[in-house]
Amino acid sequence: MVAEASSSTLAALEAALLNTSGNVPLHNRFRALFTLKALKNDEAVDIISKGFADESALLKHELAYCLGQMKNTRALPVLENVLANEKEDPMVRHEAAEALGAISSVSSTEVLRKYLDDPERCVRETCEIALAKIKWDKSEEGKKHWETTAKAAEQTYTSIDPAPPTSGLLAGKPAPEDSSPEHIAKLKDTLLDTSLPLFERYRAMFALRNIGTPAAVDALAAGFNDESALFKHEIAFVFGQLLSTHSVPALLAVLQNAQESDMVRHEAAEALGGIATPEVLPYLKEYMSKPDAPRVVRESCQVAIDMWEYENSDQFQYANGLDGSATEQAVGA
Repeated sequence: MVAEASSSTLAALEAALLNTSGNVPLHNRFRALFTLKALKNDEAVDIISKGFADESALLKHELAYCLGQMKNTRALPVLENVLANEKEDPMVRHEAAEALGAISSVSSTEVLRKYLDDPERCVRETCEIALAKIKWDKSEEGKKHWETTAKAAEQTYTSIDPAPPTSGLLAGKPAPEDSSPEHIAKLKDTLLDTSLPLFERYRAMFALRNIGTPAAVDALAAGFNDESALFKHEIAFVFGQLLSTHSVPALLAVLQNAQESDMVRHEAAEALGGIATPEVLPYLKEYMSKPDAPRVVRESCQVAIDMWEYENSDQFQYANGLDGSATEQAVGA
């Protein structure tokens, strides 16, 4: 379903996202972005695509993510260009590759294969996963999933993930036996087995997300010891989907670890903002203004604080850019 928006609303959202006034706070730009994402139309794709001229790697990373979630093939050329731009931040290029996997067009396989040997580990690993996802989407299991389960109203998670959950947990709601200690241990073994393809490990990751118990959260948190920044950043993202308070200690440890990759810490910050428990706010405020924290971490904490405030408010929705007053606030802030 494609939402409708007037030309004046689109213009206001574009002005907010692109910060044409020069004084739009980053978190309001994010709200405009997610409002455009919900529209899913060609005009929204074109506006979002203009944002790649920005200097913020965090914003550009989020632009790529949203274009992938919109699953509009109009975004393919810009995403392929971002991936191919070796001067771009690796975190942005990785997200462009992941977005190509989300849109899942066979036409993208050539460019994804080209960067399987990219010097940046997170880029080549993402290309590997995206190619495997496109292949799975075209398989009998994948086609059946997208035709039936993915359209079901009871889907717990509506995002297009880099890999589908392990077979049997595709529906999103686990059966009682799925939450058994034995099954979680088996999924954890797959998750942590570095001899397996990343796509298979990701499938275990999203299966554990769908189980969602404290034991499943503990299994996921064990993945923070992996060597791959991409893998760890995805675990933090999954925690942001789960919104389990049980994951807060692990996420705080990641945020505070100055030796950890920026892309992992940024995802941990945003997950904490979504979980929005009282104890996380002081940490988000500290790292938003910490002079020696990487820019992407500081900016993520700024966005996370806005998410925290939203979760603890009576606002109807986060992506509120179609509310006239909200759009005016975003543009004039």
